[in-house]
Parts: sequence; structure tokens; C-alpha cells
Amino acid sequence: MNFRLSDIQLLTKKAIQDIYIPVPKFAHKGSNGFGLLIAGSRNMPGAALLSAKAALRSGLGKLIVHAPAEVLNKVALYVPETLLSFDNNPDFFSAPPEAVMQCNAVAIGPGLGKDFASESGLLKLLKTVPYPIVVDADALNILAENKIWLELLPKYSILTPHTGEFDRLAGKSQNRLERLRKAQDFAQKYSVIVILKGHYSNIVLPNNNIYVNTTGNQGMATAGSGDVLTGILLGLLSKGYPPENAAKLGVFLHGLAGDCALENQSYESLIASDIIKNLGKGFKAMGELDDEIIR
Repeated sequence: MNFRLSDIQLLTKKAIQDIYIPVPKFAHKGSNGFGLLIAGSRNMPGAALLSAKAALRSGLGKLIVHAPAEVLNKVALYVPETLLSFDNNPDFFSAPPEAVMQCNAVAIGPGLGKDFASESGLLKLLKTVPYPIVVDADALNILAENKIWLELLPKYSILTPHTGEFDRLAGKSQNRLERLRKAQDFAQKYSVIVILKGHYSNIVLPNNNIYVNTTGNQGMATAGSGDVLTGILLGLLSKGYPPENAAKLGVFLHGLAGDCALENQSYESLIASDIIKNLGKGFKAMGELDDEIIR
């Protein structure tokens, strides 16, 4: 594919204000969406906690977390607002719950691990789910090892790879420009949305358009930051945002919350939980920014 500068647009305040939907005055938890998060494993329960908290802070009405019992015991303690769905495997995700058909959106991957049981569970999910999903972390790594499954991804699913994860999916690139070209090809081939995570993350759509985010900072390069983004995207999809708009708003809000966190933290001290704590400030600040690159 020939790369064109016309494919690239900055993700600015105006673009976000055009797609942001305020919460209706008479909203209730049923109208605010029902999300399913499949995350966490025996050795990585924290990823599920971060994603769940971020999803709830993004405004969805109800959230189910499906995970092994050891993970859910921690979720119940630290995120009591969630509903719990116990996987039959004691250590890893192995099969999606029946609730997948009642939910508005699903996110899978944070802390999942790559056990054979989780590979089988992901395949079952891809063959079951009828709507776009958010795919992150080890779910991406499993797909990279089973590339034929990419054809099963629901159209307009949102994939959130960092550089290494995308290179495993699409092959190594020599530079950022080559990676963007590959992301365009990948998004078009599989009809998915690719969020290439990094400072000024890029959102690549199936129509070849690329949106360059203008929020965020280097302090967000910390463990768990991507898990938070997955939760935000799940929350917005569950609320009914179209996948393209959920991707734009989610990435922008994620970065903006990270910028708000710097009011009390430094680049060195910022951690993923700080991003979640500042999502409320991020939502409020969206209407106060000017149309300039933030950093």
C-alpha cells in the first residue's frame, strides 16, 4: 500500500466533542450498558483489577468479570461493584460464560496468560461472540501464534497492541512508518481497528484513516497502563459508542487522565492506578482543552 499523508489526522478536542455523548438525565444502569471482561490468571490477577476499575469509571452500568476463582476472590475484595463469573479452570481462562450473549461488549486479554486452556477459550469466544470485541495483551499473543484465527475476529473489533505485540501479529518493521503501513494493511484485511500504543498512540481504521492522539505523557509508560485502556474501551463500547468512536474517545481520555495525574505525580512516580483515579477529571477536562497538541 502507498502511504499517504492525507490518511493521517490529529485527534483533537473538536473531534472528541463531536462524538462524546453526555449521560442522559434519566439514565439507569440498564441503559448505560452491560460489559464482560475476561482477564487475569493465577500469576497475574492485578491486570483484571485495573481493567475492571477503569471500565466502571468509564460509565458502563454493569460489569461481569469472568476469571479463575483465585482472581475473582481479589476482584470481589477490591472492586465490589462487579458481578463475578467463575471459570471452570482454577488457574486460567478456559471458556466464555453464557453471559456473553447478554452483554453489549466484551474485552479479553489483560493478564490472561497463554496456557493451552486459554487458547481454547479464546477460540470458543471468537466462534461465539456476535459483536465487536476489545483484544489486548495475551489474547493478541495467542492470535499471533494462531494467525488463521484472525479471520474469526468480529468486524470492527478493537485490537490494542504495543510495538512488540503488533510485530508478532504482522511481522517486524524497520521503523514507525513501515509499521503504520502494515497496520493499515492489517486493519483493512481483517476489517478491524488497530490501536498502536505508544506516546501519541495511532488509531488505524479499516478505511486506511489514521488518527494520531494528542494527549498522554511519558509517565504512562508503566505496567498496567494498557490494562486501563482496555477497561476504558470496554466501558465505552458497552455504553453504545460505535467502535470507531469508542477507540478515538478511549485513547484520548486515557491520555488525558494521565495528563491530569501529573497534577499530583511526576513522570517517574505515575502508575496505572493514577490514570484510573483521574478519569473523572479527564471527562470534565475534555470540554476545557484548546485545539492544540497537549504534549
